[in-house]
Amino acid sequence: MSTSDKAGPARVMIVDDHPLVRRGIASVIDGEPDLSVCCEAESIADALQRLRGASPDLLIADLSLGDGNGLELVKRLRAQDAHLKILVCSMHDEQLFAQRALAAGANGYIGKEQATEFVVDAVRHVLAGRTWLSRDMTERALSGVSRGHADFARDPVASLSDRELEVFELIGRGYGPSQIAEQIHLSVKTVETHREKIKRKLGLRSGVELTRRALQWVTEGN
Repeated sequence: MSTSDKAGPARVMIVDDHPLVRRGIASVIDGEPDLSVCCEAESIADALQRLRGASPDLLIADLSLGDGNGLELVKRLRAQDAHLKILVCSMHDEQLFAQRALAAGANGYIGKEQATEFVVDAVRHVLAGRTWLSRDMTERALSGVSRGHADFARDPVASLSDRELEVFELIGRGYGPSQIAEQIHLSVKTVETHREKIKRKLGLRSGVELTRRALQWVTEGN
């Protein structure tokens, strides 16, 4: 059933591991007569559990969650429900992550620095069946299409797969191979394989260089 067919405000669920961020977004959304926050969650597991009873029309998800990468959550949600609207709201670099989020199944991407001003517009835009991106990102996308490709980001990090990028971020946050394996439910051997692929793609010669590059990337806010 579409949102327009339902009585009452559209139901919005927020998934973010920072309570203050959740409450900030919720206060903005709840201030609108046609929107209502029906549920909040702090992790992928929490979101999947709460989603069953919440029945949201739209879900707002961060990319960095306590128990995994938000892209994986988007993929799982899209596989379960083709009709759920998903808006990614993240502090990560839009040039690097917006395209990935859309490819994973999201309907839009908004930076957290823009959330207070534009999240209501973004939510309504997505609920109406349209895709939300910042004006700058939309121009980049159109420029990429006009050139016959969509190479939004020239940073070598953009060449990493979603899983490699997830491993790279965790390395930058100080996780060792065993911790990464536990966090994203892979074997240590598979994590080591991802590390080698990342080093090769980024032109790094050692684990020390990989750790330094990942730390720099995370510290600089991607």
